Amino acid sequence: MKQLKGVFSLFIPLILILIFSVAESSQDNSNIKVLRFHKFQRNKQHYQDGISSCFHLKSRREEGSTTMEIKHRDFCTKNKRHDDLEKRRLNLDADQVKFLQYRMKNLISGELQTLSNTQIPLSSGTRLEILNYVITMKLGGKNMTVIVDTGSDLTWVQCKPCRLCYNQQEPIFNPSTSLSYQSITCNSSACKSMQEATGNFGTCAYSPSTCNYYVSYGDGSYTRGELATERLDIGNSHVNNFVFGCGRSNKGLFGSASGLMGLGKSDLSLVSQTSKFYDGVFSYCLPSTDAGESGSLTLGRKTSVYRNTSPISYTRMVQNPQLSSFYMLNLTGISIGGVHLNNLSFGENGVLIDSGTVITRLPPSIYRAMKAEFVKQFSGFLSAPGFSILDTCFNLSSYKKVNIPSVKLQFEGNAELNVDVNGVFYLVKSDGSQACLAFASLMYEDEIPIIGNYQQKNNRVVYDTMFSQVGFAEEKCSY
Repeated sequence: MKQLKGVFSLFIPLILILIFSVAESSQDNSNIKVLRFHKFQRNKQHYQDGISSCFHLKSRREEGSTTMEIKHRDFCTKNKRHDDLEKRRLNLDADQVKFLQYRMKNLISGELQTLSNTQIPLSSGTRLEILNYVITMKLGGKNMTVIVDTGSDLTWVQCKPCRLCYNQQEPIFNPSTSLSYQSITCNSSACKSMQEATGNFGTCAYSPSTCNYYVSYGDGSYTRGELATERLDIGNSHVNNFVFGCGRSNKGLFGSASGLMGLGKSDLSLVSQTSKFYDGVFSYCLPSTDAGESGSLTLGRKTSVYRNTSPISYTRMVQNPQLSSFYMLNLTGISIGGVHLNNLSFGENGVLIDSGTVITRLPPSIYRAMKAEFVKQFSGFLSAPGFSILDTCFNLSSYKKVNIPSVKLQFEGNAELNVDVNGVFYLVKSDGSQACLAFASLMYEDEIPIIGNYQQKNNRVVYDTMFSQVGFAEEKCSY
């Protein structure tokens, strides 16, 4: 008996060590993600199949909600060299952020511009080439594949007769063939809502009976035409008298899309105009750039139609009268591999969450702290040259997979965005020889931080304008 007790006493410490080791391993694993490398190779036929499938995206209705298939535009365009595509996208993203900061600064200071005195800054890029995600809707009974943007309010498509139109895949919308199309007059409330929605006043210079609109994207890209109403079909839902922009003059690298869907917060946005059907709630799960990958854009409050794998955690929208059409949040913290960064300050205006910006931007002091902690944990790897706006890069070409620290963004109310493994590193080169931390610094401390779409991938992001909150949950995107 004594011998048994002696043996048992020897095993107890071993058992305790094993228990604590398992617990510690489990805790460590939650702070580590595995990045697997693969080649970004798609043959010509695959690209042609992709291009055609991008203009026949599906939709369905279930439990009072409408879900639309969403795809990344890389799968919808002709083949380009991976490295050239990545460099161009980041250069355009830098222009995009400069424009957003310029626009938000002017809104905060109250310096709105009218159509007649707007000067369009010129640069080499265009915002709409880096807006990465498209869906298909029906306008006047015609399929229209449009770019999705939470940073814009007005939905618009190209219209005949066209004074200046770019090439698009689908037939250009022709109002003269629609019985439900109706122009909007100058004295209408929709015309008066133009200032909030676009930053420019509606104008009646061309025709007193028609409200003309103008939207510029800060870099020489623009759409100009008249406001009108038309029947909109999304899924099995029908929206009569939907206010949209009928674009007669449109310039920019819009790809082959027919126009843009505005998911901002103003009265003219699709979210506001469909609120009686969907309670002002929409959500998306943004897919990766892999060939054939699909995500979803869902309109409606029913969370049971989502496929999230973690509970939805919500944070309140920051109410800012000057930035009322933007989605502003209160970011309170960042953790790298389970280590919380200390003494962070994100400014008084909050942070912007935007589906149109690619890379998340942080104030310089916070980015430096994040970079230092990430490099400290991700040690032992060869460094690589910086690339465009990204300055923390590694040569990982000799690895098939690597363990990387988790990155989590914390918000007011204990909400958390757990950045997907594919949103931590930006693969500049497809062989992994230039893999960069997918975060960048703003130029100045007082600029507004932005959470980009790259860090939102494979997460369900829920926008609830009725209760003024945004939610996050992990989800492997699919349709």
